[in-house]
Amino acid sequence: MGKVFNMESKRSRKQPRPRREYTDEFKASAVALVLAEGRRISDVARDLDLTQSALSGWVKRAQIESGKGPPGALTKAERDELTRLRKENRELLMERDILKKAAAFFAKEST
Repeated sequence: MGKVFNMESKRSRKQPRPRREYTDEFKASAVALVLAEGRRISDVARDLDLTQSALSGWVKRAQIESGKGPPGALTKAERDELTRLRKENRELLMERDILKKAAAFFAKEST
């Protein structure tokens, strides 16, 4: 008599890690351990009970913000400005389209 293997029960045992939020100060101090003290991301992540991917992302963002990121990477201020400019551009295009339609409407009425 063989054992019956149930894949569903095997998967349901491992619960996903609950999503946690960290303060900016905590993130900055974790990043400082990597950048200023030269510790490895994996060691700092294990010591602080973080995922390596989360800490790695924080480190990459900090490097970009300090101007040491890859070419073409945008800082937070640049991303914010880009978002603002895209919104402004959408609004201007909408206004232009409205004015075009109004001009066509009034041109038709005057003839």
